[in-house]
Amino acid sequence: MAGLRLQEVGDRVAAAARRAGRSPEEITLVAVSKGVAGNLLAEAYAAGQRDFGENRAADFAARWGQLPGDVRWHFIGRLQGNKVRLVRPGACLLHSLDRADLAGYWAKGPGRPPPVLVQVNVSGEPQKAGVSVTEAEGLVEAAAGLGITVQGLMTIAPVVACPEEARPWFRKLAALRDDLRRRWPQLTELSMGMTDDFEVAVEEGATLLRVGRAIFGPFPESGKRG
Repeated sequence: MAGLRLQEVGDRVAAAARRAGRSPEEITLVAVSKGVAGNLLAEAYAAGQRDFGENRAADFAARWGQLPGDVRWHFIGRLQGNKVRLVRPGACLLHSLDRADLAGYWAKGPGRPPPVLVQVNVSGEPQKAGVSVTEAEGLVEAAAGLGITVQGLMTIAPVVACPEEARPWFRKLAALRDDLRRRWPQLTELSMGMTDDFEVAVEEGATLLRVGRAIFGPFPESGKRG
């Protein structure tokens, strides 16, 4: 079932990309596997999926051995400084750098730290993590000063009645990324779009999609988005 759903999501991503005059190859689909049974992960892997995302540090650490070594693991959730040790060794990308002290923890340890995205709370919702639009440049600068490669920005759109209502928030993040690229040309990535709105995100320039339910079905934790 996961393999079939994965194909359906891929077809929808490709159609959205074509509508926007983009190549589907520009877009990476990250399968959000939080709480998903191992057999479903294996089914997605067998169908060709190689990018997976987790939002909790302990779950991220536990997943490493469940799939072959060519899988790229993304960390997409809020990360505490004392949990960085569980994530940093296995992450290909941290989507959720949201404060300077986390950048400090991320920079520590053996070898070069994995690249990151700065999480921006474009909607200004108090319950959401992420820096404000006006604070984003400062966090990019702080991270870069610690030797961390910042590859782009991430956001979580507000819960809306229909996907079209998320468009202004995705457009706002893309505009911010374009503005910051004048100083940091390496900021090419936009992580935005989830199960309920990923097609609109693609149309607005997303390069990374974080999709769970559309691939694996409802998460065990009711009420969780993905």
